Amino acid sequence: MKRSSIHGGVFLLVLIVSVMFAGCYRMRASKGGGQINHTAERKINPKDILLTPGYSVEAIAEGLTFPTDITFDQDGTAYVIESGYAYGEVWTEPKLIRLDKTKTVIANGEKNGPWNGVTYYNGNFYVSEGGELEGGKILRISPEGKKIVLVDNLPSTGDHHTNQLIIQHDYIYFGQGTATNSGIVGRDNADFGWLKRNKDFHDIPCQDIKLTGQNYTSPNVLTEDENDEISTGAFVPFGKSTSAGEIIKGSLPCNGSIMRIPVEGGDVELVSWGLRNPFGLALAPDGRIYTTENAYDERGSRPVWGTGDVLWEVKQGQWYGWPDLSAGQLITNDEEFTSPSSKSVKPLLQVYPQNPPEPVAIFGVHASACGLAFSTRSSFGFEGDAFVAQFGDMAPDAGKVLSPVGFKIVKVNVSDGVIRDFAVNKGKRNGPASWLKKGGLERPVSVKFSPDGKSLYVVDFGILLMTKSGAKPIKNTGVIWKITKDGL
Repeated sequence: MKRSSIHGGVFLLVLIVSVMFAGCYRMRASKGGGQINHTAERKINPKDILLTPGYSVEAIAEGLTFPTDITFDQDGTAYVIESGYAYGEVWTEPKLIRLDKTKTVIANGEKNGPWNGVTYYNGNFYVSEGGELEGGKILRISPEGKKIVLVDNLPSTGDHHTNQLIIQHDYIYFGQGTATNSGIVGRDNADFGWLKRNKDFHDIPCQDIKLTGQNYTSPNVLTEDENDEISTGAFVPFGKSTSAGEIIKGSLPCNGSIMRIPVEGGDVELVSWGLRNPFGLALAPDGRIYTTENAYDERGSRPVWGTGDVLWEVKQGQWYGWPDLSAGQLITNDEEFTSPSSKSVKPLLQVYPQNPPEPVAIFGVHASACGLAFSTRSSFGFEGDAFVAQFGDMAPDAGKVLSPVGFKIVKVNVSDGVIRDFAVNKGKRNGPASWLKKGGLERPVSVKFSPDGKSLYVVDFGILLMTKSGAKPIKNTGVIWKITKDGL
């Protein structure tokens, strides 16, 4: 009796604390890194960045517009891509730029960004074109700027796109994000801009799936009637309901996956799936492939709360859990993943293809873990560790935060999953440079090591504000940083 009483008391205490926290959370305003109440200004001052002792940082390029990735040719010359598109429906021209004194443009893209990834291999550049308007593509670009499309019509006209890429054994591996936050097309997708121009788009599974028939009611954003509502199920277009036991056929190419094609072009092959937004890809020194997954947002018809981004080892044929699990944990009917202002998350799939593996590491909620790279040389240090660029939160659109999350470079010991800060802005609080009114890191989106392994290059996307009308990216604020070990 005494033991039961103690357990009952603990349960009651947890319940009281949970209710109090939920109430406080609902009342407090979001304070994300992009939510600043002063004029955003890009300052550049390496001294405002706190590094692991024994390292130094310098800015080697400034004034870029939405840079997303960097690579190096056979001579070690650096090349960067500008995306050509940013959330907030801002369109510019995608570019491949050689980082010389004049920032020479090697190639221009069409209005189909964002260009998210670039790598150099056997005398050519390979670029992943996000494909917000026409669908994703993988491009081969010669040193003279001639472009050849190796694959197109990738399902990228939604929330997430064709992401970063690597080449191994004459295959191009690339990540493909999902169309939606958690499997349901809804009002939030209209806010992203794509639903009204692509009314039939939805997530495509990689293999056949069986649905629970869970449908969600939302405002019908495709009509002028403010009182009009519509029901939508999983993996179907906006306004279409599903039924229990309904089978959705899988096909390739598909959403939420890692896929590959031969380096000379050819049919798409599935590597793994069940990933919400696998953005970064990298090869470890032992040849294993790793990816970062941007986890669920607290938005849309099926908001999910409190899921941290994940570092995974990519395994052939593996399913990783989206849209019903996060980092191997069920999000359905679990208070841990239920927003204080929402009802519990209902399952979408009747049968799960597999049990997901153990994650390598779990990052902070809304950190936006993006590009990653492995140290391969003792000359830099931390050989075998993964370095990850954290783009930072996009609160409040992605979900409320009470203080900025991300906006830094972390390193991960992949053998034990321990995460440590490597480069972070100085100050009493964490946040991007514009939020701190300083000159350090803004939104790190990618990291790459130089061919000799002695320097870590950080691609800093630049200022992206979160206003009442949505995302507001600021042109000409991107920076490339170079980190080296002291004494080299």
